[in-house]
Amino acid sequence: MSDLTVGRLTLRETFGLSESGSSDGRTMSLQGKEVVGLISRAELLERMDGALGLVGAMVPARWEEKSERNGYYTVTDVSADYVDRFGQRLAWVVWKLGLRRHGSDTDIDLESRLTGARRANDYGLSGERWHAPPPGHYALNTGATLPSMMTRATTDGLITVYRGLPAGVSPRWGCATGDYMRGRVRILSAGYERVGTGHRVEVDGWELSNGLVRVRPLQSGGSIEVASFTGGAWRPRAWWVDVGGTQVARFESATILRNDPEQVIVRLVEHRVPVGRTVLDLTLRRGSRFVEGYLQRGDSGALSVYLASAETLTDGTSYVVRSTNDSDGNRVTAGSARNFAPHANGGMTKTSSTVMDFYLGTVAGGSGAVSGDMAIHLRDQYVGALPETTSVVRR
Repeated sequence: MSDLTVGRLTLRETFGLSESGSSDGRTMSLQGKEVVGLISRAELLERMDGALGLVGAMVPARWEEKSERNGYYTVTDVSADYVDRFGQRLAWVVWKLGLRRHGSDTDIDLESRLTGARRANDYGLSGERWHAPPPGHYALNTGATLPSMMTRATTDGLITVYRGLPAGVSPRWGCATGDYMRGRVRILSAGYERVGTGHRVEVDGWELSNGLVRVRPLQSGGSIEVASFTGGAWRPRAWWVDVGGTQVARFESATILRNDPEQVIVRLVEHRVPVGRTVLDLTLRRGSRFVEGYLQRGDSGALSVYLASAETLTDGTSYVVRSTNDSDGNRVTAGSARNFAPHANGGMTKTSSTVMDFYLGTVAGGSGAVSGDMAIHLRDQYVGALPETTSVVRR
């Protein structure tokens, strides 16, 4: 049995396909069937939900048997018919995909459209405009002004981070279809990677990762675990989210707000006593050393994020960082674009506020960190991070 890979999703490759062309370009229609017995019922439903989650996405598509059709496409429409015969323990899904072809990976460039302005801050910081395409990309073009480069070791291999990108330029780069999804940001739930938005997320069983940073919920000893991939292993730390002096022991819901290879945003919600809610948005970008957070409460009061196991962190301009290396040779760091007070446990706190932005990360290599991975550079990358979308352009 051969596979068809469409973005994050793997389906059974169909024997046939239908293509048509017009003045608007080439389109393709595909239809296939997933059957319990060849895969589990849980996998069947994941493939169904995953197919529906592809609508509107620009994706690489790869066939095992019909590799001449490999290329970049936009998914224009999807349908899925589900049949489940409980008495016979038989279930299947018939799916249909409509694809608009952009071209093969030798015909087109990918363009990272970096829009908007740097993050508003209370420190007069200009931040750093940066970008991280997938591992395996090639021939990045930023015009007459060339950025600097650094590499970071991820679970998907080395990823290149381009620093000091010129203002007003959207980088263009090439990428083989087999490399595009490497280094992507992933949101997993119950062990399955979610495709698109609108899918159920297990509140105690999700994981957010870009191969450099991994975030998980905790059932005890903290609100979330933030791990950094350094030295070939994950190095976890537990953090408390605290609202009005009450630690959030468990969030009651998790929602995917955005789910693209370059960026994923997850929203967590928890009730407050006697009434009200706490909302925490977590954002992770491809190639980033830190997870971004945006904590909200309805009424004005205290908001804090701090280490569950206290560490002494030194206060810098808009960030805090451990002054000595830990046992793994790293230094934990955190910061915010807005004024805050350092927390005694290591972290930050704000009083009389309804919102608090922050980031949590690691200075990989500690005192020996390379340029781009030092605490001040991570702060600048947080301030300078821009919204990003990836589009296809003809060469």
